[in-house]
Amino acid sequence: MSRLPMHRFSTPARLALSGLLLCAGGAAAQAPASPAPTTAPAYDAAAFARCIAGIRGDAAKAGIPSAAFDALADVTPDMTVLPLLDSQPEFTTPLWDYLAGLVDDERVADGRARLVEHRALLDRVAAQYGVDAETVVAIWGVESDYGRVSGKRPLRVSLATLACHGRRQPFFRSEFVALLKLMHDGDLQNRDTTGSWAGAFGHTQFMPSTYARIAVDFDGDGRRDLVDSIPDALASTANYLKRSRGGWKTGQPWGYEIRLPAGFNAAQAGRTNRRTVADWTARGITRVDGGTLPAGNTQAAILVPTGVKGPAFIVFSNYDAIFSYNAAESYALAIATLADRLHGGRGLQTPWPTDDPGLSRAQRRELQTLLLARGHAIGEVDGMIGTATRRAIQAEQRRIGLAPDDGRAGVRILDALKANR
Repeated sequence: MSRLPMHRFSTPARLALSGLLLCAGGAAAQAPASPAPTTAPAYDAAAFARCIAGIRGDAAKAGIPSAAFDALADVTPDMTVLPLLDSQPEFTTPLWDYLAGLVDDERVADGRARLVEHRALLDRVAAQYGVDAETVVAIWGVESDYGRVSGKRPLRVSLATLACHGRRQPFFRSEFVALLKLMHDGDLQNRDTTGSWAGAFGHTQFMPSTYARIAVDFDGDGRRDLVDSIPDALASTANYLKRSRGGWKTGQPWGYEIRLPAGFNAAQAGRTNRRTVADWTARGITRVDGGTLPAGNTQAAILVPTGVKGPAFIVFSNYDAIFSYNAAESYALAIATLADRLHGGRGLQTPWPTDDPGLSRAQRRELQTLLLARGHAIGEVDGMIGTATRRAIQAEQRRIGLAPDDGRAGVRILDALKANR
């Protein structure tokens, strides 16, 4: 992902896996992300050893004995994580692409199945933390495709690398120590636990410091396990929202899709530009579905993420709680709109302001099948738009005369290839 989002960075601190998902296939896999740089810098073994030795003091202050630190910190850096610092899809992918893959019919169907499968657990979570099951399951779906895609990079290696190289070293240094502390204390019993390139891991992708601060033992086995325990992971996610700045407001909506009045001034929009619902209503804001808005004194903001011609939203304090999980507007809208679909909603009613909307995972697989039929060596049909698929798309765009020949996986190239089977 690309600006380092909050639930994993800063104060709650985090780095969303949805980028991995987008690029990889989990919610992880879904929106076609811009290709990340592939050139990784070399490293100086002596300098890396000095850096790791310099972290020993921080580890000791955290309660990790020197011998335990030496054993856990004995890693070789993976420099391929560094280029990824600047390629987070929440900030590099068009919103209609990002949401097309993360909030598609497959993820909705899977989420509804999880709601049924884990109903008793989710009811217990809702009773204790006040967060509705649909929002918790939406985060699970976007973060790891319901546990299917949680990252394959060894956490100790990635965080040690980022602690000693690249930007944000102080942040990653503290996350590295937090990870080793979780391992030393027994919350994580596998020293080879894997996750995203930036250190987020588990069903709902917590960074180590967030894990240490927020995770709960909901299954009662004596340890907080967000990797192999679904009860711990879902309850911890609800706990995060409950403890977010402002707190989760039980029973209140995150927001609604709205219809803007003619001549709406986009300068009035923005998540922090709050007015009362009564004020917005007086300015001509209405719900697209014709429903009623909350009480007139409720504070709300208007979002126009793709301009006044695209979908618009009125959002309340629960949207801020979702936003805090990963500080990116596209991410928060993915969670919010998926939760709406899980509640039985129909999805967005206003079309995106583009003639080339994004593709669902099923459509991406169909596109890859068509590319394979034309002789392009793109590997397996998996719905993940990687470098090989983009190059094949670009070649077909040039052959067909479809401009721009940018390698983007959208409806236009899919329709063109279907028309020229």
